[in-house]
This record gives sequence, structure tokens and C-alpha cells, in this order.
Amino acid sequence: MMEHRATPAFETHTVDNQPPEFAPRDLWTDDVVLREGCMREGGGEFAAALQAYGAQAGSELYALGFDANRDKPRLKTHDRFGQRIDLVEFHPAYHQLLHAAKAGGVAGLSWHTPRPGAHVARAALSYLHHQAEAGTSCPLTMTHAAVPVLRREPALREWADKAAAPHYDPRDVPIADKTGITLGMGMTEKQGGSDVRSNATRATPLAGEGEYALVGHKWFFSAPMSDGWLVLAQAPCGLSCFLMPRRLPDGQKNAFRLMRLKDKLGDWANASSEVEFTGAWARRIGEEGRGVATILQMVMLTRLDCMLGATAEMRMALAQAVHHARHRASFGQPLAAHALMRNVLADLTLEWEAALALALRVAGAVDRAAHDPHEAALARVTTAIGKYWLCRRAPAFVNEAQECLGGAGYVEESILPRLFRQSPLNGIWEGSGNIQCLDVLRALGREPDCVQALLDELNAARGRDHDYDRQLDLVAAQLAGRAMVESDARLLVERLALLLQAGALLRTGSPVAEPFCRSRLGGAHGLAMGTLPAETDFALLIARALP
Repeated sequence: MMEHRATPAFETHTVDNQPPEFAPRDLWTDDVVLREGCMREGGGEFAAALQAYGAQAGSELYALGFDANRDKPRLKTHDRFGQRIDLVEFHPAYHQLLHAAKAGGVAGLSWHTPRPGAHVARAALSYLHHQAEAGTSCPLTMTHAAVPVLRREPALREWADKAAAPHYDPRDVPIADKTGITLGMGMTEKQGGSDVRSNATRATPLAGEGEYALVGHKWFFSAPMSDGWLVLAQAPCGLSCFLMPRRLPDGQKNAFRLMRLKDKLGDWANASSEVEFTGAWARRIGEEGRGVATILQMVMLTRLDCMLGATAEMRMALAQAVHHARHRASFGQPLAAHALMRNVLADLTLEWEAALALALRVAGAVDRAAHDPHEAALARVTTAIGKYWLCRRAPAFVNEAQECLGGAGYVEESILPRLFRQSPLNGIWEGSGNIQCLDVLRALGREPDCVQALLDELNAARGRDHDYDRQLDLVAAQLAGRAMVESDARLLVERLALLLQAGALLRTGSPVAEPFCRSRLGGAHGLAMGTLPAETDFALLIARALP
């Protein structure tokens, strides 16, 4: 009789040469450039709050981001009894992220704590939060940017105060029953896109002062789960801005229908929709026919957040790449020890630090704009310049970071695929690249204060680098001669952006200023990352990327 033997246990291989988990990390403490920039631009008073949120973003919120993106939002148009409800259902992680962000001041610090430096600190909070989960940045940005627009109307003061409040309440109830709210936007329509003046939605005046009924549609209706939306519609005297609430004061649902959610490339945690207005009640903000002018302040703030979002995506992608390269070995040494990999990582660090320096400089200008005409003019033009350039750079940057991880950077267990899907969005949202460049041309051609503010900003760094001075002379001559034509707009805006980045680095004495000027302005660089001159101090640059 044959003796029975149990199958022996065995291991096929030993798992080694793998990096440890990236998180938990303190995203504030790890980021020397962020800390230096916040102090420089006046946000130092808020350092304790920023450190607390950086630790939270790099641990709890980082983990929640994976859950929120794994289970996409779902539209529920009717309840089980057949009644129209138009609700969007989210994974609980989404609500946890928004709760933390609202409580931390991501959507309201600028307004509920209006001290010098508050806009800079709020920008830093947005940058930290976006690294953990980018989709929730959409409603947070719109909620933040809507506050100054709502404050124009005394009748909407409650809306403004509750948008700024550090409270999140996802319930579908009238705002009178809430301590905090979120807001969305509805601008573009099928026939117009960025050409919002072609909007066909009609706003018919009602008996109440400033009250209207809206009939029409929006092709992109952002954050459809919000408590209210700022929308554009054609009133009797032209295109006007309105606040349209989800719930009327008596608790009734407003007359709108969510038609479907957009099936998007990325931004999976967040919902975007198409909507029809069927006599929806709304209140006008500003004068009839001045809708675009009314909403311009909101646009400036959302453009700043597009810059911050693109920079945050660069930051997280870079940190992941450096972390991996330091712990993964090939051909007998860590990846980060190989000369060519060091060149790539150093080049990415240059790009990110310059992006963050510009974004924080613009945040500082926004912070001081209310009391300083120079800073106001600078903010007006640099939000468009920065949005164009930083958002343009993000997709290629994130893809380069993916390559540092190889195949591991292409699978969903890492954050890199999510960052890559997200990276084109900020360039498209709030006006794509051509719109930004045309806006820059318009400002430079029609607003002398913007030209002077830009030249003053750039001249402040003159005399510190030969390549910078040479490029500045060329651009200054072009601006002085008003030799600006539409077909050259992208090249002009690119050169302005690079000079603004270089100037910000030079004025702060950053150790990356010289290699940035040499590579980006002096021609010592190819068309791809990892093409810095061999004598570049790679170790110094990479050390600034991640402790």
C-alpha cells in the first residue's frame, strides 16, 4: 500500500528589490520649496495649519484618494417611487475628503480668516490637497472662487458666508438647514464651448427683484451635487450671471434635470454632468448684460487653482519617482545612482520648483491685489500666462515620472496612472491653451497697467544672469513695439512664462536658478527631460525634491 505524502510547501522566489510604501508622509515637511515660498509670499502665519494639513494629506487623505477613484460617482435621476430626484451618489471616501478639505480651509481660508497671507496659505492648502486627491479639487476651487462674486449681492450674503465656512454637509436640503455649502458652475453649452457669448439659455424676469426663470441647457455642468451653481444665461439686456440653487427656500427641488454624467478620461472621483433647465429659479448677480465681467474675478481665482493643480501633480509624480529610484536597484546600484537617471530626476526637479515658485508668486499677487494696484495688474495677466504654461507642461512631466518607475508606473496600484489621466484637465478647464494666450494678448494690448506690471516684475531680476537678461531684452522689445500677432501668441506666452519662472528663482536666490536659466533660456537643453549639461549638480537638485 502506497504511503500518502502531503505536498511540500515551497516558495517560488524571494521578494526583494522593491521600494517601501510611499505613504504615510508629511507633504509639508517634505517640501522645502513650498515652505520657503509660503514664508516668502507672506503665508508664514499659517505654517502650523499647513503642517497639520500636509501630514493629513500624506496619510489619511492619500489613502482615501484611492478609494474615491476606484468607485466612480453614479447618477440617480429618480427614486424607487418614480419621483425625479437628480442626485449623484459617491463613495464615502469622497465625502470624507471634502469634509477634511472644508474643515482645513481649502475652500474658505482666504475668506473666513482674511489676514495678510491668507490667499497664499489657501493656495498651499489647495496644492497639498490636490496631491492626495485631485477630483475633489473641482468643487473646492469653485466654492472658493464663488465667494467674492456672491458677496456683490447683499441678498446672497448667506450663500457667500456658508461657502466660505469650514463645514461640509452633503445632505440634499435647503441651505438654511446647513452650516456649510459647496458650489459649482454652468457656463458652456453645446453650440458654444469657450464662446460663452453664444449661450442660448434664456433668463426670463419674474416678479421678485432680481429673480428669473431659466430655460435651456449646459453641456458641462460642473459638480452637479452642489448646493447651487453660478450659471450664464441670456437676459433681456444680454448675457448675465445667476445663482441657481438646488433647493428652493421652501424645500422644493429646483426645476432642472441632470441628463447624464460625463464619461471622462480622468477626474474619476468627481462628477461632471449635462443639465437641462426647465424654468429653474435663479437670482441675478450683477447687472444684466454684464455676466462675463461679473464672473471674471471667479475666473482669475480658478485659473490660479489650475496652476496649483498642475504643479501639485508634478510634485506628487516627482516624489514618487525619486522615492522609487532611491530604493530600486539595477545593474548593481540604485537607480538614483545612475548618471542618466540622475539627469532625468534633476531635470524634473528644475521644472517642478520653477512651477511652484511661479504659482506661489501669483498667489502672493492675488493676496495683495485688493490693496496694491501693481499686484492686481500682475495677477490679472500672470494667471493666464501661468495657467497656459504650467498646465501645458504637466502631462509630459507626469509621463516622464511614470517612466522612472517603468511598468510599475503604468498599473493602477500606483498613483501614477491616476495622475497621468488627471494631468490634461487643468489645461482644458477654464479655457484651453489658445483661450489663455488670446487673453494675454488682449490684456497686453488693451491694459497698459498689465504691461507695466509685467515689465516691472521681470526687470526686478535683471542683472543676475546673462541668459535671463538676453531673453528679457528680446521680450521687452517685443512688448514695447506691440509687435504681437495672434499666430505668435503661444510663443510669446511661453517666453513670458519662462522669464517669470526664472525671475522668481533668481530673486529668491534659489540654487536651481542658474541651471534653470542655462537650460530653459540659454539653450543648454534638448526637447526632452534628462538633457541637462553633464556638469550640472544633479545631487543638489534631487536633494531639493524629497528628503
